Amino acid sequence: MGEPAVLVTGATGNTGRVVVEQLLTAGRSVRAAGRTTESVRRAFGDRVEAVALDFTDESTWHDAFTGVEQMFLMRPPQLGKPKREMIPALEYARKLGITQIVFLSLQGAEKNRVVPHAAIEAWLRESGAAWTFVRASFFHQNLSTVHVSDVRDRNEIVVPAGRGATAFVDAEDVGAVAAVAILNPDDYRNTALTVTGNEALGYARIAEILSRELGRNIAYNRPGLLRYLRHARRQLGLPWGMVMVTAAIYTTARFGMAAGLTDTARTVLGRDPIGFAEFAHRERRVWGPEE
Repeated sequence: MGEPAVLVTGATGNTGRVVVEQLLTAGRSVRAAGRTTESVRRAFGDRVEAVALDFTDESTWHDAFTGVEQMFLMRPPQLGKPKREMIPALEYARKLGITQIVFLSLQGAEKNRVVPHAAIEAWLRESGAAWTFVRASFFHQNLSTVHVSDVRDRNEIVVPAGRGATAFVDAEDVGAVAAVAILNPDDYRNTALTVTGNEALGYARIAEILSRELGRNIAYNRPGLLRYLRHARRQLGLPWGMVMVTAAIYTTARFGMAAGLTDTARTVLGRDPIGFAEFAHRERRVWGPEE
């Protein structure tokens, strides 16, 4: 018999998709978990074992966790209280035999107790499972997903980051690093990997790059925290938990705490990380307007 399948949570997301594809390319079997089995099958067809997983619904846990030893763990953005909403499921997974968890965390989570990732990291350290924290800096993809309507429809970037620089990273690189940790568990056992791109950019510079790529002016007027909170709720429709987490992340950038760069991507992957300009060119169609 071959190796047990690897459980990938958040399999249809930006990072989870990359993890799935990297593992399949390496010849591993994948149990891909999403909100529904249908969404997983639409993404991957019959190349994976599709399961539905809801960390807050105990009836989904058995099928997701049984018979796997390794897991890529992603916190669903809407779950802002992990001690109540996620850790019971993770404790169940440990009882069923999961021995390695590679967790998609956040740059600086070890110093920022406000973010939910910190509580999950703390639990993992005491869980008895081998863990790897893949602490990602701010994703390029946040501008093509969460904030896509701001750029596409309103020609602006609305984040309360002031003049602070942010160490952006591409989900392609983060997912690839996570897959390496799964494929080489002994090399990354009980290790925290902070994954960034190779440049820290302020949002004024991000707006310049997008303006050039899209052929129209994208503005960044350094909005304050209160404007962001209202905008995130009313215009972006984010749940309050996600509003507060993102506000905390942008505030760290405002105070100059999000610009730290690492060479983790280059060291682990053996290549340069994807820069924001390359990402903007690759994904330019998502910011329309539609043709």
